[in-house]
Amino acid sequence: MDSPPSQPALLALSLVLLLAALYLARRRRARGKNRKYPPVAGTVLHQLLNFGRLVEYQTELARRFRTFRMLTPTCNYVYTVEPANVEYILKTNFANYGKGSTLHGLAEDLLGDGIFNVDGAKWRHQRKVASHKFSTRVLRDYSSAVFRDTAAELAGIVAAAARGAGERLDISDLLMRSTLDSIFKVGFGVSLGVLSGSSEEGAAFARAFDDASEQLLHRFLDPFWKAKRFLNLSSEAAMKRSLRTINDFVYAVIDRKIEQMGRDHQEFAKKEDILSRFLLERERDPGCFDNKYLRDIILNFVIAGRDTTAGTLVWFLYVLCRNEAVQDRIVEEVRATATGDRDIGAQELAASLTEDAISKMQYLHAALTETLRLYPAVPVDVKCCFSDDTLPDGYAVNEGDMVHYQQFPMGRMEFLWGADAEEFRPERWLDGAGVFVPESSFKFTAFQAGPRVCLGKEFAYRQMKIFAAVLLYLFRFEMWDANATVGYRAMLTLKMDGPLYVRASLRR
Repeated sequence: MDSPPSQPALLALSLVLLLAALYLARRRRARGKNRKYPPVAGTVLHQLLNFGRLVEYQTELARRFRTFRMLTPTCNYVYTVEPANVEYILKTNFANYGKGSTLHGLAEDLLGDGIFNVDGAKWRHQRKVASHKFSTRVLRDYSSAVFRDTAAELAGIVAAAARGAGERLDISDLLMRSTLDSIFKVGFGVSLGVLSGSSEEGAAFARAFDDASEQLLHRFLDPFWKAKRFLNLSSEAAMKRSLRTINDFVYAVIDRKIEQMGRDHQEFAKKEDILSRFLLERERDPGCFDNKYLRDIILNFVIAGRDTTAGTLVWFLYVLCRNEAVQDRIVEEVRATATGDRDIGAQELAASLTEDAISKMQYLHAALTETLRLYPAVPVDVKCCFSDDTLPDGYAVNEGDMVHYQQFPMGRMEFLWGADAEEFRPERWLDGAGVFVPESSFKFTAFQAGPRVCLGKEFAYRQMKIFAAVLLYLFRFEMWDANATVGYRAMLTLKMDGPLYVRASLRR
């Protein structure tokens, strides 16, 4: 990651931003004097200077201005925490807000033409295939089996540490490796062996993917990133190295799948993983997409299936280390719904976590949802405005403006959640009978909303519930250092910065 800008660089960038502001002001006047624009809260320079605490900085601004803008050399960055605006952007006027060429260009190196980085026909095609995939009973049953097996494997590793005089565990690393194994097995029929440590290749891929994701966010705030990429300098040189590692790994996965298809086509046709389905579709229509497109699809599903669930589980265990009563209540629920109040081991417990059992775990569902409210997997999402518009709160946005709805700050707004908005309280999601009651997806935006609502929502909850139920039933967790504090790593997803060291003790 780049070091903070030098003083001359700050002065030069400030001059550029001042000229940009004057240009934008003239542009607005030309469009009509009656257009009301969001208040200016700063410039992209201020965001760059606060990069290490970006989500906190954006939350501070959101408390002052529910909708505001940050000036850049080319356009406005508009930020909002108003649910009415979110609904308008994601649903009511969906056609006017998308990725656009600017956002696509920023993320193209990493995400290419995958579902999270395209609009139009390419998005519709991938959405249709993925929608069918996530709706099948075969995927539900297969994925649940993979999650149960991986959770039991993870429990074995934690148990060994718990028996060994309370060995220090980096639970963040273990969860990241577990979910990477899971998503590759479910999505692409590949066993990586990252959790067991048998694949250094897979571990290198995971590190490179995290580094590239962080650099991608940095590009939003660095007006000189294209020049750095062209000259192969500093962070963009590191980005190229990360992309080389990522691409080598993913293309090797594709090649192995193609070999499998060639060896036994009849057996291959029965496979249900996403990559296999796309390969079979390409066989029917050879001109529809190439290996580069398959690579893009894979990486988009990795960020959806690994980074989001793993990150949420890490924050979940971090919060629960400071809430022993919540841990105990979840264990009581697991015993009541899955084990018949019997003491059983990891394998038998995992097998007992059927679809019916986990659907009854209302308090666990509430605790995971409360974690997502405070620590959303994607802290801020952005859409490009395609034509001049006015948001429901009366503020104008221009063609080309980047409109951000802010999941992380929204979870901390008192006007949305009450005076205890920053408290972790799963009970806020339960009615008097202890049944989970959802909120509007435009207020609780962890899974997006409207036509782009997350297809893998139930898939993610299933995975998180299985992992959480196994770990908490078998172990009690506490912080290794009770006074330790954690931070955020500024990247596309809300990842904890550094390890989360915990002590796990056997419950029985």
